[in-house]
This record gives sequence, structure tokens and C-alpha cells, in this order.
Amino acid sequence: MAESFYSNLPGRTKSTVDVARPASVGKNKRMRRVAYAAGTVVLVALVTLGLARLKPAAPTVDSATVWKDTVKRGEMHRQVRGLGTLVPEDIRWIPALTDGRVERLVLRPGAKVQPDSVILELSNPELQQTTFDAGWQRKGAEAELNNLKAQLETELLNQRAAAATVESDYQQAKLANETNEQLYKGGLASELVLKQSQVRARELALRNQIEQERVASYKKSALARIAVQEARVEQLRALEGLRMSQMGALKLRAGVSGILQLVQVEEGQRFTAGTNLARVADPSRLKAQVRIAETQAKDIQIGQSATIDTRNGIVTGHVARIDPSVVNGTVTVDVTFEGPLPQGARPDLTVDGTIEIERLADVVYVGRPAFGQEHSTVGLFKITDGGQGAVRVQVKLGRSSVNTIEIVEGLVPGDQVILSDMSAMDNYDRIRLR
Repeated sequence: MAESFYSNLPGRTKSTVDVARPASVGKNKRMRRVAYAAGTVVLVALVTLGLARLKPAAPTVDSATVWKDTVKRGEMHRQVRGLGTLVPEDIRWIPALTDGRVERLVLRPGAKVQPDSVILELSNPELQQTTFDAGWQRKGAEAELNNLKAQLETELLNQRAAAATVESDYQQAKLANETNEQLYKGGLASELVLKQSQVRARELALRNQIEQERVASYKKSALARIAVQEARVEQLRALEGLRMSQMGALKLRAGVSGILQLVQVEEGQRFTAGTNLARVADPSRLKAQVRIAETQAKDIQIGQSATIDTRNGIVTGHVARIDPSVVNGTVTVDVTFEGPLPQGARPDLTVDGTIEIERLADVVYVGRPAFGQEHSTVGLFKITDGGQGAVRVQVKLGRSSVNTIEIVEGLVPGDQVILSDMSAMDNYDRIRLR
């Protein structure tokens, strides 16, 4: 049966004889396959390990997009900078002397004013009434003073008349005594008559002295009573003057020449005594108030030179005052000018102020990097390969200025570094520049 099957196959003859394969041939073939697979696994592992140990390729950065600077040696100016405004040196706030109500705004901010220029018209009916009352009280006190003077003058005349009568009696008694003395010496008058005339003369002399003292005392008393009434009159006059000045202040005047900067009330608004209603300033005398970060203000001293950029010119000046307090993280520094201001300078104009703290001679410095505070160590990319690449170096920084910073270690004059923000390259120590 088997023979018949094989004999019918194409290309087969009955004379063909099949030879059986040895068992060792199939085993060798399987071993070769296993060896090939193992070799492939080992090769893949070696390639993977090699690729893992390779450093990542240096990223490429467009050279035109980074800020570069060259390290220099020489004099470095330490400066601090801040924004500020121009403010008048002479500012006058005009307060309300009494309670009241705004009737009319006569002038608006920006108007030029003179000392007698009326800014606001105010009203206070109660003040008007008290002013009238003060006037009538003053007139009443003056009438009482005049009446008292007349009364005291009459009483003084009566006192003087009484004193004159006593003095006349005294003079007559004195004359009679002298006559009796002459008659007694001539034996024409008795001793009793003489003694009676002497007693009479002494009595009237004493009364005359008392009356004269009484007149003098009355004069002093009259002057004192008049002084009391005059003081009351002066008091009421002062009160009336105060009320009149308060009435005059209902027309709020500038008081000085300058520019009306601010009016803090509107028509119909009520206010209390002491409220600042308006502000007038002299625009010809301005100073700059520059706000410096508190971390940079520690080295500022009065008298240091400064420059103020008004956007229409640069003016030199010096530090005149340093505010002792810190507001919102800044210290306010007043800078007074040494020359005329450029045209267009006016109060509240925004300016840039730069204050020179000191000059450092013969130091190594470079432009201030985007990140890096003074007395710190930062990583900067130093340009190499003729500008084709850059490597990260550790740089120790020293004292800083607005645009420059001192190099203590890590760079030498002539090195070029990248100052831009390179935080995106923190994982790389080398970059390529194109």
C-alpha cells in the first residue's frame, strides 16, 4: 500500500530508495537557533547600555536672542535707581477755620492764583449770628466803660471837693494859730486861746493829709476798675475780630502765589473745622521724590549726587532727605536740583532717579545678569569656541550697581558671558550658539 502510494507520486520511480535522516542533525540546528537568539539579546542590551551612558546632545540657542557682555576691569560706579515724581518744595494746605458748607467753586485745579485769589465761597449761618452777637456785646461793653469812666470822674470830683474844703479849714486854722502865737508873745492873748488854736491846726492838718491820701487812693481804685472794664472790652473786641476773620474766611483765599493743585470738596458739600479744602504749590521750586527698594537703600547718604530723568532732559541734584520709614517695600528719598529744570517739568510728573553711592577703582565687573544678587554665587554661560558654543561656569559676585556687578571669582577680563535668563538650560552645562 505504501509502496503503491510513493510509486504514484510525480518524479518518483519504483527504483528510488528513501534514506532516513540522523537524529543529531535536528539537534544541531536547534542549538544554532538558540545561540543566535541569545546573541541578539546580548547585543540589544549592550547597545541600550551604551546609549544610556551617552550624554544628551547640547541644545542649540539662537545667538541673536541672548544678551551678551564682556568682562572688563576698571572703575565701576555703584548706583541705585528708582521711580519717583516731581513735587513742589513749598506746599500750602488751606484748611477750614469753621464748620460750613460749600456754596460755589470759584477756581478749579490748575489755575494760577495770587494771595488774594478766592478759591471757594462758603457759608455758615451760625457763624453769622455769633458774629453779630459778638459785635453787640463789644458795643455794650464799650458803653459800660464810658459810663464807668463818667461815674468815677464824678465821684473823684466829689472827693477832691471834700479834700479842698478840709484843706481850706486847715489853712485858716494854721493862720489863726500863727496870729495867736504873735498875740501871746505880745501879751494880748491867753495861753488857753493859743493852745486851742494849736490843737485846731494839728487836727485839720491830719484831716487834710487823710483827705489827700483818700483822693490818691480813689484815683488808684478808679484806674483799676477802668482797667477791668477795658480788659473786658478788649476781650470782646478780640472775639469779634475772630468772628470777623472767620466770616472773611468763608471766602477761601489762596494766601500765596502759585498753582492751585487740588480742591477736595464739591459744591453743596459740608465740612468741619480743620478740614483741608485746597492745596496751593509754587511750581517754580520742585524736588524729586524717588522710591528706592529697601534692600538697596541701606548705603544712601545725604549729600550723594543724583541724576533725574524727566523724559525731557536729565537734571543733576543731590540727596536732601531720606525718609526713615519703609512704605510698601520702598524708601522715599528727596533729591533737590542744582540747576534749572527742563521745559515741561511740572508737579506729579513721573521721573527716573539714579543715585550714585560710590566709585570703585580697578575692579573686575560685567553687566548685571538677569538672575544674581550681590555677594552670591551663580552659574553663567561663558562663550567658547569663537562664539559657537558656551559652557556653564560658577561665578562669585561682589558689590552691585544698577547695570553692573563686581566679579570676585570665576571670570577674567575679556571673557564673554550670557546675561540673559537661561533658566530653561538648567539641565545642561554646554550649549551651542548659531
